[in-house]
Amino acid sequence: MDKPTICLQKAQPKPFALFISDLHLQPEMPATTAAFLTFLKKHAIQAERLYLLGDIFEYWAGDDDLASPFPQQIAQALRQVSDASVETYWIAGNRDFLVGKKFAETSGITLLADPHIFEYNGANKTTRYLLTHGDLLCTDDIAYQCFRAETRHLDWQSAFLARPLHDRKSIIAMMRKQSRLHQQEHLQHWESIMDVNQEAVANLFASSQVQVIIHGHTHRPALHQHGENRRYVLSDWDQDKYDSSRGDWLTLSENGDMLRSSLSRNVK
Repeated sequence: MDKPTICLQKAQPKPFALFISDLHLQPEMPATTAAFLTFLKKHAIQAERLYLLGDIFEYWAGDDDLASPFPQQIAQALRQVSDASVETYWIAGNRDFLVGKKFAETSGITLLADPHIFEYNGANKTTRYLLTHGDLLCTDDIAYQCFRAETRHLDWQSAFLARPLHDRKSIIAMMRKQSRLHQQEHLQHWESIMDVNQEAVANLFASSQVQVIIHGHTHRPALHQHGENRRYVLSDWDQDKYDSSRGDWLTLSENGDMLRSSLSRNVK
C-alpha cells in the first residue's frame, strides 16, 4: 500500500516593516478604529517592525488621558503587537506630538525623533530610508511652521501640560474649530500650501543622503520620483464615510520591495 504524500508548505518570510500614518483615531470614528485594530491583529503582528508616522490620534492632550477608555484601548492593542516581538516605533504628528514616555511604556512603543533614518539590505542592496511625519516639508504654510516651532518647545509643552486635562481638551477643541474655519475661508490657497515644498524635499534628500523618503501628513497618497530617489506618501484613514472610505499602508518586504496595500485591495 502506497504511503500518503505529505506536502510541506514553506513558511512565508516576515515583512521587514510596515508603515502607516494619519489614522486620526477618535471615539467618534468607530469603523476607522475597528479597521486599525484588525490591521494590528492581521498584518502588523506578522511583521518584524511597525512604524507609526504621526497623527495616529486625532489629538493627544497628554499621557494622563491614558485613564480614559479609548486611549487605553489603543495602547493595549499596540502592547499586544509589541509583546509579539514586533518592534513598534512612533514619530509624532501635528495632532499627537504630546505623546510621551508614559504612553510609550504602556503601549510598548519606541519614540523616534523626526526625521528618522535607517538602512536595510534587501536583495544584496543597501538602501537608506528617511521617515518623517511630513509637516516639516510643508514650508509654504508659514503660519503653521511658526505654530509648530512654538508648540514643540519644551517650555510651551511643560506649561500646557501643567493645566488640568479638561482645560487642555477644551483648548484643543477650540484650536481644531479655528483651524477648520480657516481652511474653509481660504480653501483655494490652503490646498496649495498644504502640500510639500519641492525645494524642501530636494534639500532633505541632499542633506540626508537617503534614497527613499516615507511620510504622511498631506493626505495625498502617491509615489513620486525625484531623479533616482523615491518619495512615498501615505494616505489618511477614514472608514466612517461611506462615500469616501480610504486608508493604506506600505510594506517593506524581506527582499527590499515596497508594496502599497489598501484596506480594500493591494496595489503596487
